[in-house]
Amino acid sequence: MVGVATALALQARGHDCLLLDRRAPGEETSYGNAGLIQAEAAEPYALPWRVWDLARMAVGYRNAVALDPRALPGQAGALLRYWWQSRPASHARISRTYARLIAEAVPTHAPLIAEAGADNIIHRDGYWDAYRTPGAFDAALQEAERMRERHDCAFTPHDGDALGRAEPALERRLAGAILWSETWRCSAPGELVAAYARLFVARGGTIATGDAMSLEQVGKGWRAAGQEAERAVVALGPWSPELLARFGYRVPMVRKRGHHLHFAGTHGLRRALVDAENSTVLAPMRQGLRVATGAAFSTSAPAALPRQLRRGEVTARELLPIGEAVEPAAWSGTRPCLPGMLPLVREAPRHPGLWLHFGHGHHGFTLGPATAERLARAMEGEAEAVARLDGGLLGH
Repeated sequence: MVGVATALALQARGHDCLLLDRRAPGEETSYGNAGLIQAEAAEPYALPWRVWDLARMAVGYRNAVALDPRALPGQAGALLRYWWQSRPASHARISRTYARLIAEAVPTHAPLIAEAGADNIIHRDGYWDAYRTPGAFDAALQEAERMRERHDCAFTPHDGDALGRAEPALERRLAGAILWSETWRCSAPGELVAAYARLFVARGGTIATGDAMSLEQVGKGWRAAGQEAERAVVALGPWSPELLARFGYRVPMVRKRGHHLHFAGTHGLRRALVDAENSTVLAPMRQGLRVATGAAFSTSAPAALPRQLRRGEVTARELLPIGEAVEPAAWSGTRPCLPGMLPLVREAPRHPGLWLHFGHGHHGFTLGPATAERLARAMEGEAEAVARLDGGLLGH
């Protein structure tokens, strides 16, 4: 999403763009998310600040995190910086910038969806943030009120009976749910990216298959996979630090793996639903009901059915007739999370013409077009557009 949106934003300003990817657009990380274009996610995901809460998360509390201790040494520095930036004062400061980006998400997606002819996979009816116990629901309502007061996030509370009427397929009465009504849903995230890519080509853009890791500086320009240009934008998500290390930049990144699996049952769910107390997302997709997990920290190859996803499947079956799995193995992708919780959008300090656009964490699908617009403005001289989007993370 981030790379295709970048190409579209630059193309709209008259730049001749080539999009280089090793696979077709929409087949990597952007394929596997919950399909939400989030209007309510005005604050980025922070690590728990209190040591006790951090310890509970590390041992799998509420299935939010699956931690393989072998993954810690390689990410320890980045995780420590992430935790330090998660302290309340820093998180509040970061959220002021993040909220402005989120406010631009739906408005920048909307014209692209229309021009790409993708309305048939977009649903403008929000999603459920659902709770099983009254205590958790009451706490969530308080937090939702805070988000409405601070960021003008619209929501509608539903008690268990109201939720049951809105979602009659639920086989268990829940304590209640918050309907985040301004968020849009996509029933085929990879297809939306592909539709944007087709729009880029229809406007005269070029898509080439090749390895972006071959990027090299040639005189005052850049070359990769036999293609040359005056300027290059690195939008490789979790693979970006690996490429930039070749040019002498150190970018600390926290890599959070996510999993999903589709199920073919007649689930009857009308909107996507987050089973908040089990950190599981149930999202109606074209392929079936997508059951998706929280975050996993692991260096091992993904299992066919990771433990975190197995637990998610169990809790999903408590709520809906999800049927059998469609695929033989779970999908796995990696979220590129920077310790400062803001995407890195700027020109490389020692390499004129090399621009950076990655690190969107959990919200690359949501934020891609919004930050692409800002990047395009910055490339045309409006430095203020990305003034707070480097977080002091880029080594010199």
